[in-house]
Amino acid sequence: MPAIELSPAERKAQRAAAHHLHPVAMVGAAGLSEAVVREVDAALAAHGLVKVRAAVDDRAARAAMLAELAERLGAAPVQHIGKLLVLWRPLPPRAEAAQAARGAAGRSPRVVKVVKFSKSGNHRASVKTLRVLGNERLTAAGKLKRREPRRASVKKKPA
Repeated sequence: MPAIELSPAERKAQRAAAHHLHPVAMVGAAGLSEAVVREVDAALAAHGLVKVRAAVDDRAARAAMLAELAERLGAAPVQHIGKLLVLWRPLPPRAEAAQAARGAAGRSPRVVKVVKFSKSGNHRASVKTLRVLGNERLTAAGKLKRREPRRASVKKKPA
């Protein structure tokens, strides 16, 4: 897989985004093993932007490692500073089927604005921002309710 080429502006943005990251893999004195390549590939698939620490003292060898990782994984070499190598690869598009399989119960929280108009026309409408969780729903009156009623305990049911 050929390495991705980045423009200087894109490279600068990726360097800035990678500043706070911690290394996800470490290349030891043995060099690039298949396990290291698999780990970096998995991290790129999950995060898109990763740092790798190389424990080799030779600068040319570290530059060669960065180029080889970028070539083998189809990633863009972003930065080589000291013993840290930064790689970027665009995240794969999320599968529509995986999102549909999650359903409503696994939905992340969403922010909803509720507008309630005053009963007299002389006042402003009140605007509230509510955080709706995956197990909640918004009623027509603008109140939060559980999507399904809470289940009673089996132990507390009358005999």
